Amino acid sequence: MSERTYTFTSESVSEGHPDKVCDFIADSILDACLEQDPQSHVACEVLCKDDQVVLAGEITTRAEIDYERIAREAIREIGYTDPAEAFNADGVRITRLITRQSGEINAGVVRATDDEQEQGAGDQGIMFGYATAESPELMPLPILLAHRLTKGLANDRRSGKYPWLRPDAKSQVSVVYRGNKPERVSSVLVSTQHAKDISQADIRDYVVNVLAPRELGEWFDPDAEFIVNPSGSFSHGGPSADCGVTGRKIIVDTYGGAGRHGGGAFSGKDPSKVDRSGAYYCRYVARRIVEAKLAERAEVQVSYAIGRAKPMSIKVDTFGTGDPVRAEQFVAETFDFRPAAIIRELDLLRPIYRLTTNYGHFGKAGLPWEKPVAVAV
Repeated sequence: MSERTYTFTSESVSEGHPDKVCDFIADSILDACLEQDPQSHVACEVLCKDDQVVLAGEITTRAEIDYERIAREAIREIGYTDPAEAFNADGVRITRLITRQSGEINAGVVRATDDEQEQGAGDQGIMFGYATAESPELMPLPILLAHRLTKGLANDRRSGKYPWLRPDAKSQVSVVYRGNKPERVSSVLVSTQHAKDISQADIRDYVVNVLAPRELGEWFDPDAEFIVNPSGSFSHGGPSADCGVTGRKIIVDTYGGAGRHGGGAFSGKDPSKVDRSGAYYCRYVARRIVEAKLAERAEVQVSYAIGRAKPMSIKVDTFGTGDPVRAEQFVAETFDFRPAAIIRELDLLRPIYRLTTNYGHFGKAGLPWEKPVAVAV
C-alpha cells in the first residue's frame, strides 16, 4: 500500500500581535515578581484596546511591583512608540484590577491534600507535551518554519534595514508530508503591518526574495505559493486596530495543531499553575522519549486535581512509531510529575518567562525543558 500524502498547516504571530502584546505584559509582570520573590503566586490577565490597557488577576507576592512602569516598558520593547497611534507606550491609560490569590486555593497549593509534605497542583486540568524527530528541534516543521518567518520580520524591523515594517504580523506555512515525513513547503502566507508609503509590490518582493529564502533555508521552494498581505493594505494594526487578550494564542504557543492541547494558557502564570509547568514537563518528557529513540513521535498527557500532588493519570502515545508500553514504562520509572518535583527539576522559580512569550514556548534553545539530556533506557 502506498504511503499517504497530506498537507499540514500551522500559523505564527509576531510579538506585536494584540494578543501577544498582552501575553508579554503578563509575563513581564510575572518575571518582576519572581525576581524579587521566587515564591510569588501570579495569575495575571491583560486586555489591550486602543489607548487602554487593563491588568487583572490574582497576585500574592512580597515583591514591590510598579505595574504601570512594567506595562509601559513591555509595550515600548515590542515597538509601539508612535504617538500618532492610539496604542503607544507613553500614551496608554492603565487600569489595575489585581487582588491576592484566593486563600482556599493557596492552602491547597502550599500543602497538598494527598500528602502534607508536598505542594498541590494549583488547578485541575489536563496538559499535553509533544515531540517529533522530523526536525533537529524535535518540533513539527510547519510551526517551526512559521515562527522563523514572524521572528525574521521582527529582526528586520529592529535592524532598521526595512524601516517600513511595523510590529503586528502573522505567518502561515503549509508542508506536504508523505508517510508522516515532511517533503516540501507548498504554500507560505505572510501578513505584515507596514508604513503607509510602501507599496504592496515592494512588500511582496521583500517577503519572497529576502525573508522567505533566508528563514526557510533548505525548505525554501521558489515554486511554492506565496501569499503576501492578501487583504491589501495593512497599515493600521496592533491594539490600535484590534483588541488583544492574554492566553488566546494557545496553538501558536505550542505545536501548531500537530499535538493535542489541554486548553490551559501559559502566559502570566507562575509554575504552581500546572497549566504551565505541567505542559512544559510533558514536552520535556516527550523530548526524552524521542531522544531515547523509543519513538519517532511522542505525546505525553498528564491530568491533575486541584490541591493534590500526585497526577490523576499519565498517558503516552507513540502514534505507531514506537513501542507505547516500553515508552510508558520508561516514563513511569524516570519522571516525577508532582508539581514541586517539576519545579525543582526544571528550576522554574526564576524570571525566565519573558523568554517564552513569543515565537513558541517550545523548540527554542536555552529553555530548561528544551535542554538535550543523555538518556539511558
